Amino acid sequence: MLTKPVRVLVLMCSTRPGALGPLVGQWLAETLTPHAAELGVELVPVALSDLDLPFLDEEEHPSSGVYRHEHTRRWSAIVDAADGFIAVTPEYNYGMPATLKNALDYLSREWAWKPIGFVSYGHTSAGTRSVQHAKQVVTTLRLVPLGATVAIRIGEAMESGRLRSDAARDTAGVGLLDELVRVAHALRPLRERARPETLSGPLPGSYVRRLTPDDASEALVLQRCCWVDEAVVNDTLAIPALHESLEEVRDWLATWHTTGIWLDGRLLGMVRARRVDTDWHVGRLAVVPDLRGQGLGRWLLRTAEADAQPDCRRVLLFTGAKSLRNIDLYHSEGYQSVPLADPDGITCLAKDMSVRQC
Repeated sequence: MLTKPVRVLVLMCSTRPGALGPLVGQWLAETLTPHAAELGVELVPVALSDLDLPFLDEEEHPSSGVYRHEHTRRWSAIVDAADGFIAVTPEYNYGMPATLKNALDYLSREWAWKPIGFVSYGHTSAGTRSVQHAKQVVTTLRLVPLGATVAIRIGEAMESGRLRSDAARDTAGVGLLDELVRVAHALRPLRERARPETLSGPLPGSYVRRLTPDDASEALVLQRCCWVDEAVVNDTLAIPALHESLEEVRDWLATWHTTGIWLDGRLLGMVRARRVDTDWHVGRLAVVPDLRGQGLGRWLLRTAEADAQPDCRRVLLFTGAKSLRNIDLYHSEGYQSVPLADPDGITCLAKDMSVRQC
C-alpha cells in the first residue's frame, strides 16, 4: 500500500459563461469526497478557464519537454504531479470542447500512463459523443481511458437550476473513482519508468530511482524481511531495521540518499548513503531473499560508492560480527575491518576512497 495519496485532477473543461459544468463539478465533489478520503485520494479541482492557456503557442514539439512560456510550465507542473484525471466535459457538435483538446495538446510525457475517466453531460447523447472523441486523442498521449463513465442527460437531470438527486448517478460516480484508483496503482511502474530521472536497472525490465518518504511502506517491508536472517545469524533481535516504525523510516528517507531497484512496482533492493564529516557512510543494503546471489547487492554497493562526494576520504559501513556472507562480500569489494572501541557484536569496515579513484 502506498503512503502517498493518489492525486486526481478533476478537470472542468467548459469555459462558456453560464455552463452547466460547475454544477456537475459540485455534485461530483460532494459525492466523491467521503469515498476519496477512505481510498487515500486527493481530489484537486482544476478549471481550464483559470489556466489562461492560449491556443498552443510553443515552438518546440511537446514531446521535447522544452517549454518557452510560463503558462506551459505551470500547466506541465500541475499535470506532472497528478496520478489520474476525471474530465467533466460537455459535448459541442458531436465532439469535446476545443479547450480540452488544446489543454491536452500542450503536453506529452506528463500525461503518460495515467488513467482518465469522464463525466459527460449533454442533450440527446448525454455527452457520450464528446467522450468517444476525447478517447481517440487521450490514447495517443498514452493516457488510459476508463471503461466506467458517468453520462448526464441535461433534460432529465435538471430541476430549478440544479441537478436532481439521483442515487444511480451517485453510485456510478463512486464506481468511476474506484476504477480510476485501481488503474492508477496498476500503472504506477510504467509512470515511474517513463520519468526522466529514472534509470535502467541491473535486471531485465527493472528500473532504478531514488527513494523518497512516500516509499516508506515498501522500504519498511523490505528491511524487515531482510534483517530477520541477520537476527538469526547474530542471535539478537536488537537490530534497528527490525523495529523502526513507518514514521521513523519516513524520517531517514528524507535525510539519506537512498537508491532503490524496482521491477513491476516491487522494491527488489535498496541501499542508503550520506556524508558524515569526511566519511561516506553506507547502510541498509538489502535485497529481497528470492533474488539473492544474482549480483544485486554488489551492484547497489558500487552505486552507493559512486555517489560519494569527491572529497570524502573513505567509505564506512557496519554489519553484524557473525554476518560472514556480508563480510565476505565487503572484503571482495576492497573493504578492510576497522577496530571498534565498543564492538557489541558489530563489525565496521572501511574502504579507502583513493583506491576507488585510481
